Amino acid sequence: MTDTTSAYQVLARKYRPETFADLVGQDAMVRTLKNAFAADRIAQAFIMTGIRGTGKTTTARIIAKGMNCIGEDGTGGPTTEPCGKCEHCTAIMEGRHVDVLEMDAASRTGVNDIREIIDSVQYRAASARYKIYIIDEVHMLSTSAFNALLKTLEEPPAHVKFIFATTEIRKVPVTVLSRCQRFDLRRIEPEVMIGLLQKIATEERAAIAEDALALITRAAEGSARDATSLLDQAISHGAGETTADQVRAMLGLADRGRVLDLIDMILRGDAAAALTELSSQYAEGADPLAVLRDLAEITHWVSVVKITPDAAEDPTISPDERARGQQMAEALPMRVLTRMWQMLLKALEEVAAAPNAMMAAEMAVIRLTHVADLPSPEELLRKLQDMPPPPPNPGGGHQMPGAMPPASSGNNTYTPPVSAPQTGPKGSNAPQHRMQSGAGANTMLARDVDQALARYPSFEHVVELIRNRRDVKLLVEVEGSIRLASYQPGRIEFTPTDNAPRDLAARLGTALQNWTGNRWVVSIVSGCSAETIAEVRDAADNALKIEARAHPLVQAIFEAFPKARIKQIRTAQDLAAEVEAEALPEVEDEWDPFEED
Repeated sequence: MTDTTSAYQVLARKYRPETFADLVGQDAMVRTLKNAFAADRIAQAFIMTGIRGTGKTTTARIIAKGMNCIGEDGTGGPTTEPCGKCEHCTAIMEGRHVDVLEMDAASRTGVNDIREIIDSVQYRAASARYKIYIIDEVHMLSTSAFNALLKTLEEPPAHVKFIFATTEIRKVPVTVLSRCQRFDLRRIEPEVMIGLLQKIATEERAAIAEDALALITRAAEGSARDATSLLDQAISHGAGETTADQVRAMLGLADRGRVLDLIDMILRGDAAAALTELSSQYAEGADPLAVLRDLAEITHWVSVVKITPDAAEDPTISPDERARGQQMAEALPMRVLTRMWQMLLKALEEVAAAPNAMMAAEMAVIRLTHVADLPSPEELLRKLQDMPPPPPNPGGGHQMPGAMPPASSGNNTYTPPVSAPQTGPKGSNAPQHRMQSGAGANTMLARDVDQALARYPSFEHVVELIRNRRDVKLLVEVEGSIRLASYQPGRIEFTPTDNAPRDLAARLGTALQNWTGNRWVVSIVSGCSAETIAEVRDAADNALKIEARAHPLVQAIFEAFPKARIKQIRTAQDLAAEVEAEALPEVEDEWDPFEED
């Protein structure tokens, strides 16, 4: 008794194309190959690239059959329409031809594997016209393996042909690409894919709904092999006629109509209804990650339809779904769609990494509904401008006139706080000190030392030197603990603050001597009440914040959001400096053609 179950073939293998006419969606490549065969200009090496399942290895086998086909009468030559019946076509189709060698570079990546090919190319084909080497996933070969192949690939014997297939064309060295005729296999268009699936379903006498085929086509993402495998699974899944609901359950997808309902609930800010709908879909078998993917996909599609209305004419989209998507595109502003897209991208990462995907998905939906009813910055500013001005400050605080935003008010830019003390203790309470005399002082005033120290004419230059040397601890102490009494190149006198380290003068003098190569006299004096650099900087920042808080719009914001805080203020000068910096072209390093990556 014959076991008929062993004769079953999966649809992906059963309906694998045998001729160029069977290839779907690759018309440009087929046309080029037919012209090359007709003109007897068959390349010595081909490379096929494209996503999974578009027919790279299948095309390689068809080319191998076409090169070696001799026709049913045994007298034929190379053709793009192999007979499929001669001994060579049959053997190649069954994967047992002695002169057509297939190698998977994913499992044989080393140079020794390539040496086997190089050693065997010198021998003529045993029975066929050409000896053909098909190397799948060629980008997996090691660098040494590619280098070993180059010479043979450039000058192969007349009876040898190479056919490569890869999904990662960028990983193939340019030296290899330049020796091959390249064909880019395209993703199969939805209309073509649906037609292919309908044809296979008819051949198999399987009833499957049209919207179920659309779901399979969308899930396959342009891969004919994936689509055929999913069709095989769907036919087995559905007893009798396979419906869209059965395919959706098989793929773990949510009903697209219900996903659109979920988007409506989110955009209304109805968190309770959105969570109930998400839980309902989860209970019916929908994967939380798949639901969020659908949300992101629909958000992207609606955004594209808003910009390009023709994008709505997608054969994988049902008429009802298309109508609802077009309504959303007309009603929703682009800023809402882009905000939702960004939040969904973040949510997808969180759900994929979370120990409980459903909990993470629920938190993402709560965030989306919370943000949905927040006003846009333009709406918030319009509301604040329409609000009545707050009562005057009883404490007599300054209130900025007009309705200009805080960023454009005043001239309160930060000025380095060392300009006043640079000229000595004038204008401060510091006592005057005479310079020390003696041989040491005379040495410090020598001409060569003066010239060396002339690069530091002010205390600001000393601070910049510390900053450039990246001594963060010393920089913080100098800015926050020194009340500068007098400064001359090579001599610093200061009064320390109460929290200043005791050894600050010694460490500062030692550091400056090490960095400049000249001796510095750093002395502590009493009585100087000049502000430190940090105090001046903080005073300027605090003054800006006080001035900003007095503005009517800012006061309105604090009334609406009492817990708000001013984190940063950018003045008109700051904004102008940023614009000027962005306008300046960046100067790139000079390119060295001999420098390796």
